[in-house]
Amino acid sequence: MTYKNPPTTPRQSATFDDYTLSEIRRAAATGIYDIRGAGAKRKVPHFDDLLFLGASISRYPLEGYREACGTNVVLGARHAKKPIELKIPITIAGMSFGSLSGPAKEALGRGASLAGTSTTTGDGGMTEEERGHSEVLVYQYLPSRYGMNPHDLRRADAIEVVVGQGAKPGGGGMLLGQKISDRVAAMRTLPPGIDQRSACRHPDWTGPDDLEIKIQELREITDWEKPIYVKVGGARPYYDTALAVKSGADVVVLDGMQGGTAATQEVFIENVGLPTLACIRPAVQALQDLGMHRKVQLVISGGVRNGADVAKALALGADAVSIGTAALVAIGDNDPRWEEEYQALGTTAGAYDDWHEGRDPAGISTQDPELMKRVDPVAAGQRLANYLKVMTLEAQTIARACGKNHVHNLEPEDLCALSIEASAMAGVPLAGTDWIPGKTGL
Repeated sequence: MTYKNPPTTPRQSATFDDYTLSEIRRAAATGIYDIRGAGAKRKVPHFDDLLFLGASISRYPLEGYREACGTNVVLGARHAKKPIELKIPITIAGMSFGSLSGPAKEALGRGASLAGTSTTTGDGGMTEEERGHSEVLVYQYLPSRYGMNPHDLRRADAIEVVVGQGAKPGGGGMLLGQKISDRVAAMRTLPPGIDQRSACRHPDWTGPDDLEIKIQELREITDWEKPIYVKVGGARPYYDTALAVKSGADVVVLDGMQGGTAATQEVFIENVGLPTLACIRPAVQALQDLGMHRKVQLVISGGVRNGADVAKALALGADAVSIGTAALVAIGDNDPRWEEEYQALGTTAGAYDDWHEGRDPAGISTQDPELMKRVDPVAAGQRLANYLKVMTLEAQTIARACGKNHVHNLEPEDLCALSIEASAMAGVPLAGTDWIPGKTGL
C-alpha cells in the first residue's frame, strides 16, 4: 500500500508579511517612497505595558465621591510674567492650518476652551477662527517660518519653538500642492498648488547657544510675558532636555515616535526615533540632575489615548500630556459613517492616513470646500470637550485609587511593568518582583 503525503499548510512569513509584500510591489511599480500621515503603526512598548498598584492595606485610597483630586497645572512659571494656568493636564498638540481644515482648527479651539486647556497653532501661522475660539493658544515657531509675524507672537499665550517632532526627529515638514489653497498659500507667502516643504532645522541657529539667543529674542518681542516652550522629537531625550533647559526654556515638550505628522516618509515614521515610553524617564532624570524638575515643566506627547495613559505619564514625572491623533478622532476623523468613501479611496475607517492627498471624507485633513462643510465646529468642539472630560475623570479615578489627592502626586512607585522592555524603559519594577533591568541586580 502506498501513502500520499498530506499537504503542508501554507505559512506566512513573519518578515515578509502581506503589508511588506504589498509595499515591495508598490515600490517596484512606482519607483517612489511611500508618504503618509499619522505616527508609527508598528507595535512598540507603550503605556499598556504598565499597571498601577492600587491602594489596599499598605496604602490608603481616597473616596471618589467625597474627597477631591486636583487636576490643574501651571506651565511656564520659570521666566514668564504670565504663565499658563490650565484646569486639566491634557493639551492639544500643534496641527497646522493647511494640514487641517479651518473648521477642524476651530473645533479644536472650541473643545479645548470648553475643557479649560490649551490648543496649538502648528505650521503655517495663526487663523482668526483658531485665535477667536481658543481661550489659551500656543503659537508654534517652526523652521519654515511660514505665517510667522511678531504681531501674532504677541497675540498668543505662549510660544513653542519646534526643533523636531516624534514622527520625524531630524526631518522637515511636508504639505503637498493639492492642499495649498489660495488662503493657505497667502498665509505662507508661497504659490498656490505647489508642494511646500519645511526645513529640518531652523535657518538662523545651529545649536543650544544660538537657541538661547533666539529664546531671548522671543522674550523681548513679547515683553517677557509669554512662556517659551521647546519641542523636540524623541531621540536623545536626556541631552535634548538638558540643553533646552540650559537655553532658557520654560517648558519642554517631548514627542515620541507614536506622535503623528501630516505627511512624511513611511520609512521615517516607522524607523526613526524612540517610543514615547522610552522618552519620559531620561527627560525627567535630566530635569532632576539640573534641579529643575517641576520648575521647568515637561509635556509628553505621542500615542496618548485615555486617562490611564495620562496618569502613567504623570506618574513617570511629566507635568502634562499633549494629544493630536486622539483629538482628531474625537472631532470626527476616520469615522465609520464615511466607510463607503474610505473604501473608494482604497482604505477603511480607522486606517485612513493619506492626509496629504486632501481627500479626507470627514472634512478634517482637507482644504476641499465641499468636504470641509461636513465638519460642524460647534458639535465637533463639544465632542472634543466630552472626550477631554472623560480622560480627566479616568486619570482622577486612578489617582484616588493610589491614594493621591492630585494627579501630579502620582509617582513611579505606583507602577509596575508587564514586560522587561517596559520595565527598563520606565524604570519601574517588573510585575510581581522588585527587579528593574539595569538598575537592581543583573
